[in-house]
Amino acid sequence: MLQHKKKTIGVISIMGGLSLLSLTGCGSNMAAPVNPSSGSVGTTQHGVLLGVGAENEYANVMQQIGGKYLSVSAIMSDPNTDPHEYEASPQTSSMIAHANLIVQNGLGYDDFMNKLESASGNPHRKIIEVQTSLGYSNSTPNPHLWYAPSTMPRVAQLIADDLSALLPAHKAYFNHNVAIFDASLQPYDRELEHVQKEFKNAPVATTEPVCDYMLEAAGMANKTPWSFQAAIMNGIDPSPQDVNTEEQLLSNHQVDVFLYNQQVVDSLTTSLLQIAKQHHIPVVGVYETMPPNYSYQSWMQDEVIDLQKALQYHTSTQTLS
Repeated sequence: MLQHKKKTIGVISIMGGLSLLSLTGCGSNMAAPVNPSSGSVGTTQHGVLLGVGAENEYANVMQQIGGKYLSVSAIMSDPNTDPHEYEASPQTSSMIAHANLIVQNGLGYDDFMNKLESASGNPHRKIIEVQTSLGYSNSTPNPHLWYAPSTMPRVAQLIADDLSALLPAHKAYFNHNVAIFDASLQPYDRELEHVQKEFKNAPVATTEPVCDYMLEAAGMANKTPWSFQAAIMNGIDPSPQDVNTEEQLLSNHQVDVFLYNQQVVDSLTTSLLQIAKQHHIPVVGVYETMPPNYSYQSWMQDEVIDLQKALQYHTSTQTLS
């Protein structure tokens, strides 16, 4: 369970469904979004349901599955605030109160959602907490579930199931969108398989466990001590021994790639970035929330492609956009 994550994620940034659809290329038939302030609990307006994703990667997938029958807003989509310092605005509280469907991560990553939902009773609202829906226990140490390749296909089907319960007449439409979504993940899966086949057990270092699930799927050997990753993730000082280990991994060329979380940055991670550069260790920037101008699929695929370029050509890709 995440204890206290000192991050720089997510000033509330509401991403309307229309803009999400423009990223995923499936919005030409979208109905007019519903104004949360005018919607009624458990009802629709213009045939459009209201959805909220606690993180913009979940919001993006919600929009792809819901298509023209769902208008989605994202809460955390800005890479500059700490979700544990998040304070709900009246607009956000109203948005959650009127939402028909919510997707949130769990594992302590977005506890503020539970508080907002408790404060706005809505017996018709459906909530998918990815942690519990996918069977992760409260002791799961790494909360970044969206980096596990198996997560989003399962979440997409859960979204389709809930939307089908809300709008039974459009069940086939939602399931069709799931099939499209699953097929669109195949290039990402192929990139993972390629990296695993060509570079299996390649040693890498990280600043924190944001992309550990992806590295595991790609067959990488993460040499950074878990205690170091957890300390950075939770905003506490790592032990001097762990700091020394991490520095030696880079300065002694014991790793092939350094994966650097662009959204959890402090003086220590910055100094490690400089050590990596000084010793010509390729750097790959990774993210907590989906960067601008990406869909979930293109984001994940580009992360893996950047890892492959670092392993094969020693190319650094510090930022995605």
